[in-house]
Amino acid sequence: MKLNDIRDNEGAHRPLMRVGRGIGSGKGKTAGRGHKGQKSRSGVSLLGFEGGQMPLYRRLPKRGFNNIFRKNFAPVNLGRLQKAIDDGKLDAAQTINEMVLRLAGLVNGRVDGVRLLGTGEIIAKVTVEVAGASKSAIAAVEKAGGSVILPPPVPLKVGKGKKHARTKSKGEGEADGDVVAKSVS
Repeated sequence: MKLNDIRDNEGAHRPLMRVGRGIGSGKGKTAGRGHKGQKSRSGVSLLGFEGGQMPLYRRLPKRGFNNIFRKNFAPVNLGRLQKAIDDGKLDAAQTINEMVLRLAGLVNGRVDGVRLLGTGEIIAKVTVEVAGASKSAIAAVEKAGGSVILPPPVPLKVGKGKKHARTKSKGEGEADGDVVAKSVS
């Protein structure tokens, strides 16, 4: 058996009807489309048209939006982490990060990072380096003697001009109308 020998079963594929090829074919002249009108021509745009009545897609309200800046985190529960350690897929002695979790099969696909969640129990002393973690997950890992390493918080951007400046209230020791730029520490 070779790839070039593979064929459909007999009768599985019927050839297309060749339309508009003479009256003897049974599909000549108008090619089975009837006479004149929008539907006899190419580029028909009737989908959703309800005879002049307001179509359904315009009667229903719009709701929600898609945030194009949304981060997609892969959730990893403590129970799955402990099971992977018990099965020998993860080494509790080394730092567990996204790459190690990928190799163990706990994370796959395109993600912006890993978020550690507190479902399940962990008894192994592990160091986990992730993009985010719930408070319960951090507490459980620290209770087992391990630690969770999170990235440093991203500082707010300080812009230029009046739009990004703030005014102090009169009680803060500044004269009325003095503008002080936001400081980032």
